[in-house]
Amino acid sequence: MEKYDITIIGSGPGGYVAAIRCAQLGMKVALIEKYNTLGGTCLNVGCIPSKALLDSSEHYHNATHTFKEHGIETGTVKVNLAQMIKRKNEVVKQTCDGISFLMKKNKVEVLTGTGSFVSPTQIKITDAAGNETIIETSKTIIATGSKPVSLPGIDIDKKRIITSTEALNLAEIPKHLIVIGGGVIGLELGSVYARIGSQVSVIEYADSIIPTMDRTMGKDLGRVLKKLGFSINTGHKVQSAVAKGKEVIVKATDPQGKEVEFKGDYCLVSVGRKPYTEGLALDKAGVKTDERGRVEVNEHLQTNVPSIYAIGDVVKGAMLAHKAEEEGVLVAEYISGQKPHINYLLIPGVVYTWPEVASVGYTEEELKAKNIAYKMGAFPFRASGRARASMDLDGQIKVLADATTDEILGVHMIGPRAADMIAEAVVAMEFRASAEDISRMSHAHPTYTEAFKEACLAATGNRALHV
Repeated sequence: MEKYDITIIGSGPGGYVAAIRCAQLGMKVALIEKYNTLGGTCLNVGCIPSKALLDSSEHYHNATHTFKEHGIETGTVKVNLAQMIKRKNEVVKQTCDGISFLMKKNKVEVLTGTGSFVSPTQIKITDAAGNETIIETSKTIIATGSKPVSLPGIDIDKKRIITSTEALNLAEIPKHLIVIGGGVIGLELGSVYARIGSQVSVIEYADSIIPTMDRTMGKDLGRVLKKLGFSINTGHKVQSAVAKGKEVIVKATDPQGKEVEFKGDYCLVSVGRKPYTEGLALDKAGVKTDERGRVEVNEHLQTNVPSIYAIGDVVKGAMLAHKAEEEGVLVAEYISGQKPHINYLLIPGVVYTWPEVASVGYTEEELKAKNIAYKMGAFPFRASGRARASMDLDGQIKVLADATTDEILGVHMIGPRAADMIAEAVVAMEFRASAEDISRMSHAHPTYTEAFKEACLAATGNRALHV
């Protein structure tokens, strides 16, 4: 029986990063993955393919909406959806192949098949043909991720009523795409198809889209998406979704309790995800889960079984690839005797619409609920020279700082390249910078990041210079 220092079940961002870090720290590592490609949901049917389609659709949208203003005459522009998806698949393959290369480089042994516990220190791997192998492992990291959830009354047929996985591989552009769920996944994929000609209707139960983010961001993004042609219906509770031939009928109740009906040719169900632990046989290892199916862990991501850890979507917290990566590194280093830490408040969230939305730290609503005295400064991109040059005028950066100490408590931005710009805010908050600190840093001109400095100036005595 082959023996390993550590075995990781699941090769998504959390799993493969944990494998690399464990190998760097001198451990003999096995990585179990049931699919033939590495990378998990993120690389295969999540983050990477969705961004590829978002970029392609954005190019088309610019060609048909902004090129003329820039002095570029294009003539007739057509969408070749098959080519968009082919390019997306190539991006996915290159990225997944890169992970395979990294496993070989770091001498991580990849075992293909479904991993399940025989005992706390033994794991059975069952391949597609049903062949079984049992390995011995001193420690294990569960990194099996999550899968989409649905709602009562909805049968996902993967043809007309679909999840994000199917939405990445449609054979035609929907005439009317109904999106159930106004969170990150629904709005990103809705944007892809709205840009290339689909009518998109979003049905969201909460009273705001992207409801987990600062309320200002949801309001601003809603205005932008409506300009793109979205119909946004918040405060609606979906009752059913039924496919009849090429038509999907979604029934819901509006904020007043009146029943309303939406008709389209495709319906994307994007109401969230749940931890994926099926087939792990956690009971044979004695690992406990909570009422929501998440693996229970302590502050070191250690389960109730000392030799078994869990990371990523399968444990509590935001379901984000970069959160899983940080947790994978933390476990590897903790096992090696180091003292790593993660400040979960400072893990940024991003929505890759255009403009992008990014956030880190407390929202204004959270500060109010916690009775923390704060001051706020904001700066609109309409006042940015760089944004005017690129015709990206929508959005703003909002900075929340402690009313007494001026420490930055939260940064929320909607605008061009917000996904990249949020990193400056994360760095500032990791080092407990004040809004004044950022105000006194030189930012290159003209750049989008000047808006962050201006928002900090606005938060420190209404000192913004360009608005």
